Amino acid sequence: MRCHIALRSLVAFGLLALIPLSATALPSTCETCHAEITPMLVKDFNRGVMSEEMTCADCHGDAHMSESDVHLAKLPTIATCAECHEDQATQYLSGKHALGQIALDAMPNTHMQPDAFMEGQKGCGGCHTLGLTDDAARETENRQYYKYGMDCQNCHTRHAFSKAEAREPEACQTCHMGFDHPQWEMWSGSKHGVTYLMNRAIDPENRDRAPTCQDCHMQEGDHRVYSAWGFLAVRLPEDDAEWMGYRASILKGLGVLDAAGEPTERLDVVIAGQVARLDKASFDAERAKFVTACEKCHTPNFVTENFKNADAMVKEADKLMAEAIEIVAGLYQDGVIERDGALYPDLLTFYDVNTHIEEILYEMFMDHRMKAFQGGFHINPDYSTWYGYAKMKKDLVEIRELASNMRAGHGG
Repeated sequence: MRCHIALRSLVAFGLLALIPLSATALPSTCETCHAEITPMLVKDFNRGVMSEEMTCADCHGDAHMSESDVHLAKLPTIATCAECHEDQATQYLSGKHALGQIALDAMPNTHMQPDAFMEGQKGCGGCHTLGLTDDAARETENRQYYKYGMDCQNCHTRHAFSKAEAREPEACQTCHMGFDHPQWEMWSGSKHGVTYLMNRAIDPENRDRAPTCQDCHMQEGDHRVYSAWGFLAVRLPEDDAEWMGYRASILKGLGVLDAAGEPTERLDVVIAGQVARLDKASFDAERAKFVTACEKCHTPNFVTENFKNADAMVKEADKLMAEAIEIVAGLYQDGVIERDGALYPDLLTFYDVNTHIEEILYEMFMDHRMKAFQGGFHINPDYSTWYGYAKMKKDLVEIRELASNMRAGHGG
């Protein structure tokens, strides 16, 4: 009980005001020091239900006992959480979130980025350091992991690890917002989001009038987070021959197909990262789950019509994207843009390109195409239109004009 006496002393001196000590919290010698060093960490842990059955040592081990051996403190991984939450950990590891690091490693220019940007979690690594399953992986895999990164805590924020917090849509906002994946902005501005957020504030008992991220993407609390189209909105096969032609151009731009339309080694990376659906059965299985969720509130005809129209929005975006890719590819093939003999631009190099027209192409793909099709599925027409499709049309006008000027300057 010494640790709790120490905490109450701190409260008396105003150093740790209003800590809601759980009546059933287990004593821990760790708190004696950390109530002074990191008082809010102690407060967070003691406000969570895990403090009733666990101590710090359950996750961090007991090798660290003083300031001279801080390096011996164990940092938890998914395996740590799985000791108590086996089902949730298994579900999570079968989904897309757990592949975040693989997706990042798959990008051809990741190794060229500053360490602070990646390993320091101040850029892409801030969200994509996911999939570290255990200590052995941290030590042996050919990657640099942010020392304090850990999957489960991205939603169940340490050290309270609140289930109630993780159930709120804001838990998703940190990663799912902004440039290429503004799901938060699209959902919160949609009728779904507006209805939920209004009712949460004025009538909490009726907050289930509209779905949150979790209602659609984590049905029945399943931690396997997946979607039919995937991040890049690419699937194979495609029955629509016209659409398949557009998709072939996009797959060449992604480096999955070569200029002749044959699969490349990058296809293996796509498979490993599960960023595309490569057979009809897997696409249909994921789609069926969302249909089931939608039909809890909407009629089957309404759901069918809306999915049909959202899918069609992907095709319209792909049509514009394919033309832009082929225009820039033509500049490669005719030597107007020289880049190591490449016949197609590599969209996955993102902003690491050498010409303005390639910059526009990358932004058209990663920003405007994303918003055009994602807005359709998140029921936000304004995002699909003005942040997505209209921007793609503008990009294509600029690309056509720039290509013409570049050809004229090149003498052909």
